[in-house]
Amino acid sequence: MDVLRFTTAGSVDDGKSTLIGRLFYDTQQIFEDKLEEIKRNTQRDDDDLELALLTDGLKAEREQGITIDVAYRYFSTPNRKFIIADTPGHEQYTRNMVTGASTAELAVELIDARNGVIEQTRRHAFIASLLQIPYMIVAVNKMDLVDYGEERFREIVEEFQEFSDNLDINDITFIPISALKGDNVVDQSERMPWYKGPTLLHRLENVRPEADRNQVDFRFPVQHVIRPHQDFRGFAGQVASGKIRPGEEIVVLPSKRTSHIESITTLDGEVEEAGPGDSIVISLTDEIDVSRGSMIVRSRNRPDVTRQLDADLCWMNEEKMRRDRPYIIQHTTRRTQANVSKVVYRTNVETFHREEADTFELNDIGRVELETADPLFIDPYKINRSTGNFILIDPDTNDTVAAGMIRGVSEDVAPFGRDEVVTDKERETSPNVVWEGLNIPREDREEKNGHKSAVVWLTGLSGSGKSTIAKEVEKRLFDRDVQTMMLDGDNVRHGLSGDLGFSPNDRKENIRRVGEAARLFFEQGNVTLCSFISPYQEDRDRIRELLPEGRFFEVHVDCPLEVCKERDTKGLYKKAEEGEIANFTGVSAPYEEPQDPEIVVDSDQNDVETCVNQIIEALEEEGIV
Repeated sequence: MDVLRFTTAGSVDDGKSTLIGRLFYDTQQIFEDKLEEIKRNTQRDDDDLELALLTDGLKAEREQGITIDVAYRYFSTPNRKFIIADTPGHEQYTRNMVTGASTAELAVELIDARNGVIEQTRRHAFIASLLQIPYMIVAVNKMDLVDYGEERFREIVEEFQEFSDNLDINDITFIPISALKGDNVVDQSERMPWYKGPTLLHRLENVRPEADRNQVDFRFPVQHVIRPHQDFRGFAGQVASGKIRPGEEIVVLPSKRTSHIESITTLDGEVEEAGPGDSIVISLTDEIDVSRGSMIVRSRNRPDVTRQLDADLCWMNEEKMRRDRPYIIQHTTRRTQANVSKVVYRTNVETFHREEADTFELNDIGRVELETADPLFIDPYKINRSTGNFILIDPDTNDTVAAGMIRGVSEDVAPFGRDEVVTDKERETSPNVVWEGLNIPREDREEKNGHKSAVVWLTGLSGSGKSTIAKEVEKRLFDRDVQTMMLDGDNVRHGLSGDLGFSPNDRKENIRRVGEAARLFFEQGNVTLCSFISPYQEDRDRIRELLPEGRFFEVHVDCPLEVCKERDTKGLYKKAEEGEIANFTGVSAPYEEPQDPEIVVDSDQNDVETCVNQIIEALEEEGIV
């Protein structure tokens, strides 16, 4: 039987605890002695029970009649098991609501039919949207106090829909209920014959959140290395997303060592497939370095590896955020230091407007950029909740001070209220200029040359062997009378890009310039070889778009980072690790491996001649030379 995790949200006195008590009562999940206790303690003039007494566990909660702490409740029906995160409604405890909602697959947003949509309704709906909870039930409660009126229900639905257009929630169901009287909670209400939709429980039983779970991107954060005897070494953990089977090729991050899945073991023995949420032990066909904090992924489907994060953050600590001190970031099974490098903006959850801010205080929500001491293996939260979330921990008190949702790799977003960074698109064309067609068409040059033109783009880490391989390819082609040109990273930075540094934006601009130069050489009929780290997939794709289909060859010169460091005769990696060089790819700046390159050469396992042959054979197969 599958499990649905859902949370309740709403303002104080909207009836969250009563609703949960009603679900338990009508599904007969309350023991007799507990029911008797509730009957004894009920202090109402009518015959209705105070079902909220079932869930208000803390003494302070009972005294104040409100929920303070997050409590997890469990119940089941013949069709499904449920885990409820019962969260506070008071603004003061917004951080508790975030905690409870962080693992939920559905949110039940309660609205008091007398009050309609209020500030806390907007706040909680916004948080649910931010946390990418895919399903929401808007339960318009206390319909008994508005005479079960359809008109009032429709007014609230319209009011909620008006502001929810700005939210990122695709599936919202509106249900009129009375948790106190039991209308439309478990059983269909006879007092609201105008409502023909599902009851709350029916909707909870029929939501299919598994359809929204990431079944594609296999991510396996390693929790523990198991070595019961000399003949077995396995890696234990829970599959964060995606599926895997024995025999599939994988890569271990951060070492980038590749291997194959030998076996997948669970408590019930070996299995042929594992998916999201499965707790398993993986063994590999090769003895490679894997430890807690490593992540096992498919070799051709990798997360971003970065030290710079762009994220939405909810601040949950009484002490305001400080940018002059490090925090501990916990991301999957990996921990490292992190600094908040920039506050981009704070969101006003009442109006959804962005506000300029230098820091966050308790319950503030907004967008920040962070730098971490060690690389993290991330996916945007929007496509993978497991590898897209993190928490920040105060290293002095061990308190959780913030929860974050990753947008992606930081790209130096300008803070709110300040000038935005000028994009490449805005610089692509100077004013008052018109493109002049080429005097001699490329096709005529190709006919005269006896071969087609192309751009061969070699990308990889510093020290992977890109330039060495590119030079040998050019020599071999030149000896065959092929018109060639080679552009190298170091050379263009002595002139064409001599004014640029190595920040993410400067790197983008450098690759843009090289791409435009390569296009001109392409139009001249050359096979143009470009050797650049070019760490961002978006930049490489932009160059591809400049050329006709089939004329751009992305070559991934694949080599583990540790091997690149060993080859580093210039000592650049050492300087970068000692902080003398900023934004060095692989150390303090990310490298996005090609998602679908035309050619992959393994410069760690193969010699230069083998790699060169591989590239030339690919050009021959495509009819370029």
